[in-house]
Amino acid sequence: MNSRRLRPLPLALSVFLAACATGPAQKPQDPTVQAPALQPVRDLRHPVTVPVAPALSDGNIWDDLRNSFAMADCDADPGITLWARRYTQNPDRFETQIAAAAPRLAYVQQIAARHNVAGEFALLPWVESQYRPVSGGKNMPAGMWQIMPATANAMGIRVDRNFDGRMDVPAATDAIMALLSRYHDDLGDWRLVDYAFNAGEFGMRRMINEHGAPPAEPVIPRMPVKAVTREHLVKLLAIACVIRDPGRFNVSLPTLPSEQRLVTVSVDKSMPIAHAASNAGMSPDELKDLNAGFRNGVVDSQASPYLLMPSSRVEQFRNALLSDNNNGVQGVPGTTVLPPLNAALAAATSDDDTAPSKTHTVKTGESLWSIARRYSVGIKQLEQWNHLPGPGVKPGQVLKVSAPG
Repeated sequence: MNSRRLRPLPLALSVFLAACATGPAQKPQDPTVQAPALQPVRDLRHPVTVPVAPALSDGNIWDDLRNSFAMADCDADPGITLWARRYTQNPDRFETQIAAAAPRLAYVQQIAARHNVAGEFALLPWVESQYRPVSGGKNMPAGMWQIMPATANAMGIRVDRNFDGRMDVPAATDAIMALLSRYHDDLGDWRLVDYAFNAGEFGMRRMINEHGAPPAEPVIPRMPVKAVTREHLVKLLAIACVIRDPGRFNVSLPTLPSEQRLVTVSVDKSMPIAHAASNAGMSPDELKDLNAGFRNGVVDSQASPYLLMPSSRVEQFRNALLSDNNNGVQGVPGTTVLPPLNAALAAATSDDDTAPSKTHTVKTGESLWSIARRYSVGIKQLEQWNHLPGPGVKPGQVLKVSAPG
């Protein structure tokens, strides 16, 4: 447990805990299944750039996940094994569910690793939604992270009648992982991070101030939290238990070839999602399921200038966009034209550290995070390159946005 004094967070973030809380304890249902810098308060309500996508790997995603676990194993508490058996009581159904979730799970795990978040938290969407893009309703949680509207507003996530950033897998996942990393910086205990996610970081700090930090044993801390909060941690450790030792529960975990892994593809003009799906060789429903933030059937590049899709679809999609541009096919009026593919690829993949440093002049309304997103770099990198004491920037300030040559 980290003994340093806890840093206060903005009051708005204190709503996050309750906002992501699960409902009353109950036996799991049978759901229908259909894949930086560490600053938690982010403004996604303005145009954003393509996020830094996780690097693809042909490695075993389950081995990668197990190697990133940081909390207790199956036998640390009877409740963990109990819930693990509940999750897998119908092995065939579980295997179908985990196979459907695997692309999103792998994507989330790589984002978690970038933020140095314990691997168990890549499994949080299993506890919250089974990785489904739950649309929710008025004043209801939405997305695979089950974020409440008030929480989205506190985190700067855009939610309106045309776009719901809670359903944007890359942006919402990055924001959540940044928040979890910040929680761990403050609380120093991954168990308390889960409690904070479910019940509120402010409340956890108050409990620690009153009762002290919990000892390593028991694994499920005996703190004055609601039963549903305690059970949330048990459920998270239970699904991690199944991943640790699937044979113990008579289930097999699916393979995930690299071509099925999810990547983000830059989109520089708006278009009907049906047209984007045709370009990618996917059904509209399949592409919509992965990009559920777009609410009105249109890929709005001003709201989110990228699409999430399997890596095997990227080349066809890019070639189709180039063909559209060459043939004068128009997207939604008032949008920009896609740049040449070789230029886009060069901008996305350049690792030339010998090139001169690029600079950016801060404009009114911009934050270090929005600038980091624009140039696909981390906030900590910007802070180091510009010798900044923190994430605050001022209009007119000139920042280096690439590594010094």
